[in-house]
Amino acid sequence: KTSYSSNQCHKLDWKMQISLQRVTPARASSITKRQALLRPNLCKPCHPRRQVQSYVATPANHSVPSSAPKPANDKPSSKASEDGGAASGPSKTTSATLLLQCPDTKGVVAALSQLLYGFGCNIVSSDQFTDTDTNMFFQRIEFDFSDLIIGPGNTSVLERAIAELARRFEMKWTVSYQSKRKRLALLVSKLDHCLYDLLIRHKSGELFCDIPIIISNHPDLKHIADMFGVPFRHLPLAGRDKKEQEAEIEAVLAEHDIDTIILARYMQIFTPEFCNRHWAHTINIHHSFLPAFEGAKPYHRAHERGVKIIGATAHYATSELDAGPIIDQHTARITHRDSVHDMIRKGRDLERLVLARAVRWHLDDRILVFNNKTVVFED
Repeated sequence: KTSYSSNQCHKLDWKMQISLQRVTPARASSITKRQALLRPNLCKPCHPRRQVQSYVATPANHSVPSSAPKPANDKPSSKASEDGGAASGPSKTTSATLLLQCPDTKGVVAALSQLLYGFGCNIVSSDQFTDTDTNMFFQRIEFDFSDLIIGPGNTSVLERAIAELARRFEMKWTVSYQSKRKRLALLVSKLDHCLYDLLIRHKSGELFCDIPIIISNHPDLKHIADMFGVPFRHLPLAGRDKKEQEAEIEAVLAEHDIDTIILARYMQIFTPEFCNRHWAHTINIHHSFLPAFEGAKPYHRAHERGVKIIGATAHYATSELDAGPIIDQHTARITHRDSVHDMIRKGRDLERLVLARAVRWHLDDRILVFNNKTVVFED
């Protein structure tokens, strides 16, 4: 293919515009299309060349693969999705979010902005953070690609360009598309407060996702799933090998094309092998008494101890029990007037709030993980 120097690029654009003044409107339209096709192959300072296949880090590198979207809306796959987040979620199908982390160096922001502009993308919002202790740079960019010069359906070409830039800056990155809704599996046991809260938020449109399945090791909460029209799968664990039950869980996840697991008070500990495969997209919620009051009845023992603050923690579920990267936390004051029942009620309120925020930030691609910590670009 022909390539041009920077001066030749501008001369070519100028000559093309002059020629447009001497042709009919139909001919002008044809030339304009031809000019758009030429642009990706022009010199590097003006327009990025086509690049090699994009690099998206694996879960072991704190990220998940992305795929190019279709221009059209994805249809919800369950009744709950149709009644829920679809109506009030984002309507644009040409919006994307780029998350990245790399060693802090000059020119990263400029290079990314120039690349997106060169492809005809419009940056809608941008947020960034530099950790001076580790010399790491983190950024989140929302952009619109409706005017992508190679067509909004050819995002793989844009991803290849980002991949080459990522190699230059030793960058880990992911790109996600608003037209591709994340699919959640809710795992529960017997406590229902977090399950109710997430399903209500989803039905009211607060959570932009699909919830095609609820999985439990007990049958107790099936009536809630039925109430919201979400399929319920009972996978008992009593008297069985845990790895066998986890294999069944993974089969259900694959059946429903799940990409995010929410442990909405799922009272079982996964094996290290399961956690290592899924930690980057599994969110857990628990009270913040750990490690002081582990095990059963933590609120009773906290009341006996006379604690003055209670809280809740949402985190990614790694193989180290309740020690994964923290996404969000919140606390409430306790006084001598609060009974055990009062503490449990306040604690459950905190768990609802913290889990909902963590899920929303994950769905909106606002979280980056580094060294067992998170950078959260809050909404």
